[in-house]
Amino acid sequence: MCNGDDMLIDADRIWQAVERGDARFDGWVYVGVRTTGIYCRPSCPARTPKRQNVRFFSTAAAAQESGLRACKRCRPDATPGSPDWDLRSDLVGRAMRLIADGVVDREGVGGLAERLGYTERHVHRQLVAVVGAGPLALARAQRAQTSRVLLETTSMPAGEVAFAAGFRSVRQFNDTIREVFAEAPRDLRARARRQGRAADSGMITLRLPHREPFDGADLIAFLGRRAVPGVEEVDGGVYRRSLRLPHGAGVVELEPADGHVVARLRLDDVRDLSAAVQRSRTLLDLDADPRGVADALGADPLLGPLVAAAPGRRVPGHVDAHELAVRAVLGQQVSLAGAATLAGRLVAEHGEPLGRPLGGVTHLFPSAAALATAEPAMPRARAAALRGLASALAGGDIALDVGVDREAAHAALVALPGIGPWTASYIAMRALRDPDAFLPTDLGVRHALERLGQDGRPNAVLRLAERWRPYRASAVQHLWASLSQPVDRTEAA
Repeated sequence: MCNGDDMLIDADRIWQAVERGDARFDGWVYVGVRTTGIYCRPSCPARTPKRQNVRFFSTAAAAQESGLRACKRCRPDATPGSPDWDLRSDLVGRAMRLIADGVVDREGVGGLAERLGYTERHVHRQLVAVVGAGPLALARAQRAQTSRVLLETTSMPAGEVAFAAGFRSVRQFNDTIREVFAEAPRDLRARARRQGRAADSGMITLRLPHREPFDGADLIAFLGRRAVPGVEEVDGGVYRRSLRLPHGAGVVELEPADGHVVARLRLDDVRDLSAAVQRSRTLLDLDADPRGVADALGADPLLGPLVAAAPGRRVPGHVDAHELAVRAVLGQQVSLAGAATLAGRLVAEHGEPLGRPLGGVTHLFPSAAALATAEPAMPRARAAALRGLASALAGGDIALDVGVDREAAHAALVALPGIGPWTASYIAMRALRDPDAFLPTDLGVRHALERLGQDGRPNAVLRLAERWRPYRASAVQHLWASLSQPVDRTEAA
């Protein structure tokens, strides 16, 4: 990738993408134009600038730090995020995932550094070296984007928007909006109303961009088969679920549309907008690069036909790592329906009722603290494993946030009684967003490979999967989907 000063990928390749208006590069790189003082996405429909007037940036924050403002025509802040941050397991990748979830706004740079296990100075230095901006600048760019969404989709007074987006003063908010968008907050709102984009239905409605191809129906079906009563439901192609957020509860509706996903959010506290949006994006794997995955796996003689048949398949994530971990334990050795039933009982007994239910979504999934002392009606060994996991999560002995060291989290999980490699790897795949997570002992993977004439024994599966790195999680999704019928004891969380 590139930063504000030095090119870390082929500049000629990026320039060719700009000349073609190639949308595949949107979110990967931002195009700064010195003569106009703006930055754009590579697919911007405006006239292509001269090459000598262009600089490339790997983040909108880096472009803003260089004094550039966002293009009003292509709205470069409304692009899919870079898939690099899921692929990278190093400090920078971990930091970018945490910043996207709003950690800097909630805990400051000191909190970010503490989570990462480094000094503030080292974190700042590494981010500037790789993405061209430090944590404060990255958080500031995110606050600007959140502000724009609130101004355009709600009638909330501008002062309330400022604090909801994470700004510490109205003056800071006004200055940032003018600097980033070259418009005052009231002008952004007025333009949105002229274009018919403002709405006040009690919910915040926005579009979540993604890269093509995108098989939204497949994702909704995946989530629907695992829906936990009271917490989530699928209704007419719309996925709806509750959200446990830093400042309160929320409910999100996600509906795939033409070229984007419509997200409708009802939040107890609008300060949670950024976190809710990012977690929704993670759930649907919207920042993935499907063409990159297809290029990597499409030439494989075994997976190639599966990928060609469904190039838009994604790796579903999750909105709450603690919930996913508990559901993974419940899903060990049972069917999808059995796991959903067990989880539904936990919700009914220990979940928190929503103040404003929506449809069949009535509760938050039980917290780890509530489950640490629960006596669920299930086999003794599984109940003990569930309580042990919940206690470790509630007490902070195991961290499963998006910035955690994935290898350390895996080791900590398998050290707990009743949690084996399958469960830990499933958590890594869906909650920790490890694109290379793999499940060699999974029965679905085994059955799919045996149908394709391969040896399904775990050691043989591991050897075969070496050629699918670093996208083994995608390989698992394609293998699961190749089964014509659901298979019990498989990916049941």
